[in-house]
Amino acid sequence: MKKTVLFALCSILVAAPAGAGGFDDWAAVVVAGDSYAHSGKRSAVFDNGRSEIARELTVIGFRTDNIRQLSDRPHKYPDGAPAKSTLRNLARGLQSVADKTRGGCLVYLTSHGDDKGIGVGDDLLSPRGLAGIVDGACSRRPAVVIVSACYSGVFVDKLKRSDRIVLTAAAKDRSSFGCGETDKYTYFDTCAVENLPGAGDFATFGKRAIACVAAREKKEQVDLPSNPQLAVGERAAAVIPRWK
Repeated sequence: MKKTVLFALCSILVAAPAGAGGFDDWAAVVVAGDSYAHSGKRSAVFDNGRSEIARELTVIGFRTDNIRQLSDRPHKYPDGAPAKSTLRNLARGLQSVADKTRGGCLVYLTSHGDDKGIGVGDDLLSPRGLAGIVDGACSRRPAVVIVSACYSGVFVDKLKRSDRIVLTAAAKDRSSFGCGETDKYTYFDTCAVENLPGAGDFATFGKRAIACVAAREKKEQVDLPSNPQLAVGERAAAVIPRWK
């Protein structure tokens, strides 16, 4: 009897897909890199996206104490106890949670960007710089990297890998939209917030977010669509968890 039960249990464990585990042992950093609208006036648009994405990550299985948040004005938006948005804090924050977890890593950045990179506080984070931060903290571990900014497609080539999913709010030669002083979220962050919990996996999430952005831009009659980018590594489905 005991042998039969043990055999059945082993069969279940062997048959379980590699990506079927949860995110409770994953590290995450969510960054609001700027605190200004495109007009130059102060705006909470990026911090709104940061705090809500961090909350949604806990809904799909991330542990709160394994999520680090960064803000350009941490004293103004204390929700989530964010550190100041700097490149050093980004690297240290990811490393600190990666050191105490054994799963993969997730990085979500929302800010202004240009064809050289994305703003993180007073600094510009380049594709090479972000790749170095992720590789340094999460070597040989699967990762999900999401960059919400204008021209963020410039990050894809440096970040993509067989065990990663990389999603950007725009192509490398396109602007993204919705960072006005009265906007609650950017267009992309809105679509991320709306589609993350129900997607079930990050590849599906990326596809739904892209479709959502396209629909919003069509409704707003955007002249030149942002054309978000999604790169799914060939091993990503096997090593990146799904959720219900």
